[in-house]
Amino acid sequence: MNWPWSVTAKGFAMGVADLVPGVSGGTVAFIAGIYDPLLDSLSSLSGAGLTALRQGKLVEAWNAVNGPFLVALALGIVTAIATLASPLHWLLEHHPVMLRAFFVGLVATSVPLVGKHVKPWGLDTWVWAAIGCAVAGFVTSLPPLVQTDHPALLMAAGALAICAMLLPGISGSFLLLILGAYAPVLLAVKTLDLTKIGAFGAGAVLGLLMFSRVLKWLLSVHRRPTLALLTGFLVGSLQALWPWKAQVRPLYTHSDGRVEWLLENVAPQGNIAAALGLACLGGFVVWGLHRWGNTRGMKDVG
Repeated sequence: MNWPWSVTAKGFAMGVADLVPGVSGGTVAFIAGIYDPLLDSLSSLSGAGLTALRQGKLVEAWNAVNGPFLVALALGIVTAIATLASPLHWLLEHHPVMLRAFFVGLVATSVPLVGKHVKPWGLDTWVWAAIGCAVAGFVTSLPPLVQTDHPALLMAAGALAICAMLLPGISGSFLLLILGAYAPVLLAVKTLDLTKIGAFGAGAVLGLLMFSRVLKWLLSVHRRPTLALLTGFLVGSLQALWPWKAQVRPLYTHSDGRVEWLLENVAPQGNIAAALGLACLGGFVVWGLHRWGNTRGMKDVG
């Protein structure tokens, strides 16, 4: 069997998105055309795949969860996190305006790409979209909590964050930031702290197994309102990615001396043209990923 490199590439893009507060890997999966197959595979881990595994039917279990697809996707995600955690952290520290501008373009372009799957739009779906926008706007406006790196709390944060990462428009890394676990998780990855990585990973696996089945059911039974809600999530999350922000007050100091600040949105300033250019580039990237997903999606997950 030929290795599905395109799935690995999409997984890499998901990993990059999940590293940046305000952007969701679920958004990338949706626009890349692998969202439904991803949910099918993940829900099978605790369903048909687990049943076959208990019966000792390894081949049936592998096929039930679409093993090649999951492994290829996971390889891309893990590669992105392992190789880009430090560079993206540096960009967030030294060029936050330009990085956020790029992802504003990505998320803004994703709104119509997700919204077009809501057919038809009616009063009920507009209400669900408004609810999603309000929820995402509220969640992303919350200030970060006190930083914590206790393994038990990292496990709980992992379970919550993975649920958010599956949802287009709700950023798992932003939720980690709110919970005060974003910096500890990045530090654990950079320093290869296996205890903390293991605790976070265990929580993520538990959250993944439980939430993927719920989300699959919602998309199967209530697809229109669910997609409308997800579209609203995308719109509401844009405020968190607004490029220009001002430091309001210090929240806590990292172990390396860096200060985490409470931020608020301000009027555009500085090199606005460059920020707009990067926003357009982000939009172009997500549109290209969407077109690629439409042409390659069925080949990748079969």
